[in-house]
Amino acid sequence: MAIENIRDLCVLVQTARTGSLTGAARVLDITPAAASATLKRLENQLGVRLFERSTRAMRLTPQGQTLLDYASRALDLVEEGEAQATADRAELVGLIRIAAPSDLARTTLLPWLDEFMHAHPGVRLALSVGDRPLDVVRDEVDLAIRYGHLVDSRLVARRLMHTAPVVVAAPSYLARHPAPQTPMELRDHNCLAYDRAGKPHRTWRFTRDGQTVEVHVDGDRSTDDASLARQWALAGAGILLKTPVEQRQEMADGRLVRLLAQWQIESYPLNALLPSGRFVPARVRALVEFLARKFEGVAAELATA
Repeated sequence: MAIENIRDLCVLVQTARTGSLTGAARVLDITPAAASATLKRLENQLGVRLFERSTRAMRLTPQGQTLLDYASRALDLVEEGEAQATADRAELVGLIRIAAPSDLARTTLLPWLDEFMHAHPGVRLALSVGDRPLDVVRDEVDLAIRYGHLVDSRLVARRLMHTAPVVVAAPSYLARHPAPQTPMELRDHNCLAYDRAGKPHRTWRFTRDGQTVEVHVDGDRSTDDASLARQWALAGAGILLKTPVEQRQEMADGRLVRLLAQWQIESYPLNALLPSGRFVPARVRALVEFLARKFEGVAAELATA
């Protein structure tokens, strides 16, 4: 075996993640000189260059990318083995890195994650919240919760539920503006938008009895945080198109009123995304199964609402 010290791979992995030897040294609590020497030793042992170096950044070579893929998996396996060897066999231990949409995290996931961690005190959590898509593979996320169909072949999707957005507004907004009776009447309303793929979602598509209608809506505010859009709707600022999962409580108690219920909007899945080919620790598998059961309950709740 050419690699003499498996811990040298940590420098490779952290240099790739941070983009620099200085960043890797900071994460690993060593000096930049030590990180540089380790990387050079690794390259000499393998007889290949792992990074193209420049004054601005460290860029992986094809050989470096290949080794990185295997090294990440190997280190995950070592970490999992160490954790399981030093813990009770029935106990889940270790870090779970999870990414989720902002509003789903705040309204739905937070109490569930608290419940999971209370049941498994050996588990630690690193939660990344945001509505912009995260590169699950590059950013070393163990689990990402995302709406939409899977388009990245590097990922494996576990479907948690299927849902479709609904049109809602607060009673205070409807007291000032008569509720729209058809999708086209939305053009006369202040419609709130939040970003999808980095752009405000302002084209809303409806179907009824085989007829499809596309409406380009407008409004005085948009945001890249879906939870803020929901807060604006609750404050009576305008009409919102959004999945009912995050706003089911406000709809149940009347703080948000569903509009145009006779029109259908295209549904899409909510998935748990895992990197394909990467070892999945028991703690991550357990969390996915736990969330799947929780979302089954949400789906049943919405079906009877």
